[in-house]
Amino acid sequence: MADPHPKTLKDKIRQLISDTGPLGIDAYMELCLTDPDFGYYVTRDPLGKPGDFITAPEISQMFGEVIGAWCAHMWVELGQPSEFALVEPGPGRGTLMHDILRTANLLPGFQEAARIILIEASPVLQAQQKSRLEAFADKIEWQDEFSALPDMPMILVANEFIDALPIRQLQRSPAGWSERGVSIDDDDNLAWIILDGPDLEPLVSPSLRQLDEDTIIEIAPQRNGIAAMIGHHLGQHAGVALIIDYGYDNVMPGDSFQAVKSHEFANPLEDPGNADLTAHVDFSSLAKAASAAGGKVWGPLPQGTFLEQLGIVPRAEQIMAANPDRKERITRDLARLTASDQMGMLFKAMVIASPNLSAPAPFPPAPPAPLAENRDSE
Repeated sequence: MADPHPKTLKDKIRQLISDTGPLGIDAYMELCLTDPDFGYYVTRDPLGKPGDFITAPEISQMFGEVIGAWCAHMWVELGQPSEFALVEPGPGRGTLMHDILRTANLLPGFQEAARIILIEASPVLQAQQKSRLEAFADKIEWQDEFSALPDMPMILVANEFIDALPIRQLQRSPAGWSERGVSIDDDDNLAWIILDGPDLEPLVSPSLRQLDEDTIIEIAPQRNGIAAMIGHHLGQHAGVALIIDYGYDNVMPGDSFQAVKSHEFANPLEDPGNADLTAHVDFSSLAKAASAAGGKVWGPLPQGTFLEQLGIVPRAEQIMAANPDRKERITRDLARLTASDQMGMLFKAMVIASPNLSAPAPFPPAPPAPLAENRDSE
């Protein structure tokens, strides 16, 4: 008999699998992160040393200040609209938005024009954001899911948001490509399984279809759907969306699905609801989805390159000059954000923009189109 009041998410998932069958990784990931009773993001503040991981805005104010200056610059490039949506999905504790507003306030009119929209499903983190951003409370609107964007110009910043959206995994077998999922083994533990179903080769990029048996690839329809929503909005309204996350430029085979608990990697099936679950971002798929929907894509650039070209090094030197006792800490934080063996290369920055907008800083202008052949010279 089903337990109407399961004590843990693992119990709830076991019961669900017993009742309805194995879960796809996308369904498992969504349950682990957003279940209303036991979901990881719903029940805790996961950030900082006491938590499970730390994000760039929490490492140093320099990150948010650079992004804030970029937002202010892009507002000017958009013609300084008198009202625009300043959107941040997955805003954590509100640290990044606080630093953006603090920095962009140096440009008169920016704060007054901004209609701030924070997309946050976690009541715990919403409370943190309301506390951190109390001075801007009358300008902030909270949404608990990524839904319709307002019909106005927009600047959107998504830092480490896409990686936590669900993925699907496909695995090659002698019979073709099948979906990987989660079931229960003979010892009543959660375990990987290949789901029954038709050959899913049409979902696999043609360049990957003949890879070796047992190869895993990842697809992310929900991520691409959000990229398409952003691209469509920016095809209709002036604006830009900055996406910063960890991942790769082109489709790559391999299993990147991972759990992090207490700043260490963990088994994703071991303690559902009590560890962060993420997977690498395929920026090429995001770019295709956004472009097909009407946006124009720039990048990605490595995070280190992006931040350095926007002036994070001079900003670090400025802070060190004012705080010589913090020089070692600031140097260490700068390296963590920009060094190729830390966040600087694994993390990428990509911009989706309105098609008529010039190359957003620091992305180089697109190369000129090839000249048409001069038939008169033949």
